[in-house]
Amino acid sequence: MGMTMSTALPPADERAGDILRLRREIGRMQRRRSDDATLPLPAALHDLLPQGGLLTGTVYSVSPSPSLIFALMSSVSQRGSWCAAVGMPTLGLEAAASFGVELSRLILVPDPGDRWLAVVSALAEVVPLICVTPPTRMPDAEAARLAARLRDRGCTLLTTTGATGDAAWPQSEGLITLHDPRWEGLGEGWGLLSDRTVTVTAQTRSSPRPKSLRVRLPDDLGHISAAQDELLTHPKWAVAS
Repeated sequence: MGMTMSTALPPADERAGDILRLRREIGRMQRRRSDDATLPLPAALHDLLPQGGLLTGTVYSVSPSPSLIFALMSSVSQRGSWCAAVGMPTLGLEAAASFGVELSRLILVPDPGDRWLAVVSALAEVVPLICVTPPTRMPDAEAARLAARLRDRGCTLLTTTGATGDAAWPQSEGLITLHDPRWEGLGEGWGLLSDRTVTVTAQTRSSPRPKSLRVRLPDDLGHISAAQDELLTHPKWAVAS
């Protein structure tokens, strides 16, 4: 199981040793539980969720888009909080930095193997926002135990569709998907891709009717910005592409 973070966790020879090192690092960090009801979203996504942010102590199922994941992490990171990504080996540090994620407060565990749940549970002690791609389907009983840990610590979990192909985590607070991408910058046989416009759609327990925003993700500066001011609503759920 590999781990990378700006504080340079030692390279692991065995997964059991990784877990011990991770727990020692967590013990050193000693995050206190936040009293915030939500985690902030970028301005371009503020109107997407009814509370204006991600509810703390809950789970959201999200599209496996690195751009979307880093966009959701960016505001949390910029306010000085830690973020983590587990089981996502293709995430790049350069891309994370371009979205405003502070690399000195980002923990990456690219390959946790069958210990992924133990890693997520340990990180929930000190990290306010974690994203994970589960290698196997989460049993309801295990999901309930992890949900109790998240509520107790005020940690928000983003789960992506991985090898299991499941659309949503059991008992998730909501779905956030990215779809209908359109790249800009290419002419007829000339030009370079400069930015991409996508639709981000959210559906939550408190707001079951899907809401969508068109955003530039990334824009010509590599960030996320609004493509239009209009908030879109849909009579039925939009499927991510």
